[in-house]
Amino acid sequence: MIFLTIWPIFALICLGFVLARSGFPGASFWPSAERLNYFLLFPALLVTSLVDAPLRDPAILRMGGAAVGTICLAAGAMALLRLARPTPAARFGPGLQGMIRFNTYLGLAIVASLAGPDGLGRAAVYLAVAVPLVNVLSILALTERGTSTSVMMLLRIVFRNPLILACIAGIVLALSGLGLPFGSDKFLTLVAQASLPLGLLCVGAALQPRALRQDGLPVLVNTMLRLLAMPALAALAGRVLGLDGIEALVLVVFSAIPTAPTAYILTRQLNGDGPLMAGLVTAQTLAAALTIPLVLLAFGA
Repeated sequence: MIFLTIWPIFALICLGFVLARSGFPGASFWPSAERLNYFLLFPALLVTSLVDAPLRDPAILRMGGAAVGTICLAAGAMALLRLARPTPAARFGPGLQGMIRFNTYLGLAIVASLAGPDGLGRAAVYLAVAVPLVNVLSILALTERGTSTSVMMLLRIVFRNPLILACIAGIVLALSGLGLPFGSDKFLTLVAQASLPLGLLCVGAALQPRALRQDGLPVLVNTMLRLLAMPALAALAGRVLGLDGIEALVLVVFSAIPTAPTAYILTRQLNGDGPLMAGLVTAQTLAAALTIPLVLLAFGA
């Protein structure tokens, strides 16, 4: 059942890869589609999912705590490893992003397939907690020691992120009780429906198989840690905090999915090792088609 639920999601990724390599509908389409999704369609999905999310449920708070704990423990372990084996920020940054960042389109698609609208609402809460945290940690990891990184610069980068702004808007609307008035809920729902299919196609279009030819061992180790060790750590954190049901599922899914394709863009912007990051994104996305069903079976999803 898990395999039958998940394979259409990865089929969309494969379709995006095939379409992009065949030149259809054109090379300029994919960057434009990604921008449309990132700045409009996906934020609409987050707002509509958060408006009806049970934000006052104690399980939601425990899930947020488990998300922060899992990400911080993984980042801390990477930092300790860096102390033992010094690594320049250009390579440490991609390694850390490979561990703690996640493909939001894939995560939401899996949660929606397995848990429906209730799962989407809780997943949106997870994103509201985790997206700012992983962005800050990623920027710090890509910054060389001794380089000045001001709090204002971090805040400026983080709060220009449309996903973070959408999460804030959705949480404010939910807590205020205002909801989405005057039929705007139906409008945003229609806009949001295009987000996940288009996002998954763009994920496939962004894959770079040529990047797998170098850094074979680091890519393999990072991929195994991300796709197998991280969900195990998340499941342990969830058990410690007494999570079960949909909250536990969301926590494990977002720890078991591959790193985000946008990590490549951030790596290039901050002068990191772009080919290494591209290799991590590609290897993890391809391997996740096998590991995610196994992880969900292992942890009883």
